[in-house]
Amino acid sequence: MKFKFFSKITLFFIICLFIVSCNQEKGIDTSNIEIDLQIERFDQDLSKITPNTLNEKLPDLKKKYGVFYTDYFEKILNLGNTENSEYITVLAQVLGDKPFRDLQHETDSIYPNLDDQKPALTEAFKRIKYYYPEWKTPKIITYISGFQVQTPIGIGYVGVGLDMFLGNQSKFYPALVESVPRYISRRFTPENITPRVVEVITREELFPELNNDKSLLSKMIYNGKLLYFMKEIQPNTADSVIIGYSQKQMEWANEFESDTWAFFLEQDLLFNTDYMKIQRYLAEAPFTPGLGSENDSAPKLALFIGWQIVKNYMNNNPKIELKDLMLEKDAQKILTMAKYHPNQKD
Repeated sequence: MKFKFFSKITLFFIICLFIVSCNQEKGIDTSNIEIDLQIERFDQDLSKITPNTLNEKLPDLKKKYGVFYTDYFEKILNLGNTENSEYITVLAQVLGDKPFRDLQHETDSIYPNLDDQKPALTEAFKRIKYYYPEWKTPKIITYISGFQVQTPIGIGYVGVGLDMFLGNQSKFYPALVESVPRYISRRFTPENITPRVVEVITREELFPELNNDKSLLSKMIYNGKLLYFMKEIQPNTADSVIIGYSQKQMEWANEFESDTWAFFLEQDLLFNTDYMKIQRYLAEAPFTPGLGSENDSAPKLALFIGWQIVKNYMNNNPKIELKDLMLEKDAQKILTMAKYHPNQKD
């Protein structure tokens, strides 16, 4: 009996090792990829400068941050041309105002450093580098935008507006509902930093949308590819965070996937190129118009369906690599080879 008992244990471990081995084969090994992730705290450096020392201290700040310095004051805060000293007068007023000081204080309290975010950012960058070795790792530069821009991308950097990642319990967001609706600000949480950084790199740098992608189907597949790529780069991140859904919205999208696809077909939407008509199925919104009852549907359902089509495409064509997927521009080909027929949910 003892022999049989140990034999069962041995068999169990053999099976476990086999499963682990299979999972490793399906995954990628980033252990030998070196990433020198630089996180620079522009927000903290700027906060050390008082309004009456701007003329003295700003040249050093400009020397340190280069192009970001110009982008920040001209494009994010919209203070005017930095070659004209008038922007310094406006900046002095901004830094001296209590609302900005309060925002700086809360940001500092939540983000004395980015140690919690650094491992996820590093691993995501390693995985991008695995697929695209020539990709140059950007600096991460943090700042306070006054709730203007969340994650801009520039020459050699990705910016992170920390005031737009304070957590959904922040006292600031309820007061912004007219300019930043709650269905947007609920995602202003620390766990969204890495996904949003990966998204802007994916969307703006690696795979910008082509101008000729005008039909709903082409936009569905394009966005589906981006979502698939972002999930591959962040395999441990929940699908709901990747696409920007609440858990309830994710459940709705999964439950009514078949109904949504049927709606697109019945309304003859796939090859529609009317921007105003198809945008309602692509844009950020509290729900998707025309789908669901009592405005309870998930938003941007064309992106969700595009993602499911791309998943089917990759599952049904296992020889196709991720880089091949991202190079494929024929949306109709992907749809055909995906053999996408979502089952009616019970």
